Amino acid sequence: MRRLIFLLPLLLFVGVGVAFFLGFERDPRDIPSALIDKPVPDFALPALAGHKEGLSSPMLKGDVTLVNVFASWCIPCKAEHPVITRLSKELGVTVRGINYKDKTEDAVDWLRRNGDPYASVGADLDGRVSIDWGVYGVPETYLVDRQGRIRFKQVGPLTPQVVEEQLLPMIKHLRAAS
Repeated sequence: MRRLIFLLPLLLFVGVGVAFFLGFERDPRDIPSALIDKPVPDFALPALAGHKEGLSSPMLKGDVTLVNVFASWCIPCKAEHPVITRLSKELGVTVRGINYKDKTEDAVDWLRRNGDPYASVGADLDGRVSIDWGVYGVPETYLVDRQGRIRFKQVGPLTPQVVEEQLLPMIKHLRAAS
């Protein structure tokens, strides 16, 4: 019985060490979304200056749409911007933006300098709509099907590999399903 009392802290230490070691094998960007296969949150954002329309939940029905959450102050957003632009301009994917907690003039200037691939951009000045979407930080990208359900979430910048291996096949499947 005494040996068991002395072994208990050692077993506990080994158990914590194994759990800690196994945690290193997980991808920190692989954050599951509670909204996958659920309808987009009900929202309406005003248009970013220079855009004809903002972004609202009814706009995300009828077509397979990519929703990209970005900000002018976000360095990874600039890195993924050519990928977003290619999806919109070359591959014909409808891309809509949520500008997250950004100064209007900074966001407008950033899009003017880097190109504007968005069909519409909603200004989420206080970040409340992004919280409803489950945004952890920017950039984040969501794929919404024709019925307005979230089908895919990418935390962090989209890469060509993610686009080719995951996103484009899913877009093709969702378009063919309707």
